[in-house]
Amino acid sequence: MHGVREEVAMLAAVTLFGVLLQAYFSWQVITARRRFRVAPPATTGPPEFERVFRAQANCTEYFPLFLAVLWVAGIFFHQGVAAACGLLYLGARYRYFHGYAVSAQGRLGPLYFGARVLWLLVALSALGLAFHFLPASLKTPLLRRLQWLVVMG
Repeated sequence: MHGVREEVAMLAAVTLFGVLLQAYFSWQVITARRRFRVAPPATTGPPEFERVFRAQANCTEYFPLFLAVLWVAGIFFHQGVAAACGLLYLGARYRYFHGYAVSAQGRLGPLYFGARVLWLLVALSALGLAFHFLPASLKTPLLRRLQWLVVMG
């Protein structure tokens, strides 16, 4: 069992960090509700509250997609690369949240960066799965060719 844990430890750490970040975003909504006197279940109020609320909602909407491609890329492509991408994505989401809380325009740069990282995780997942399902007769020549490119490049 120890070997399996090592194979996913970085993914688990990034996942836990992501869960804690989601909790932080939720806490920010609770704080904004108190500051701007917006009682649940209301989701509208001053623009300052609505931006915090929408930032948290958007981060929550994308979190399952992020987790899925993080784990697929980590298991089928490379754990370290996926974990690094995961940290970049979560950093972008943190900047997105705080940028959006200040102004709607403040979310755009981090939003676009995070989207590119998310698409990269999708691509790594697809590549890893495609390679996994390749017949062994094709994997060996492909690996040799890639190794040659790395050595010569």
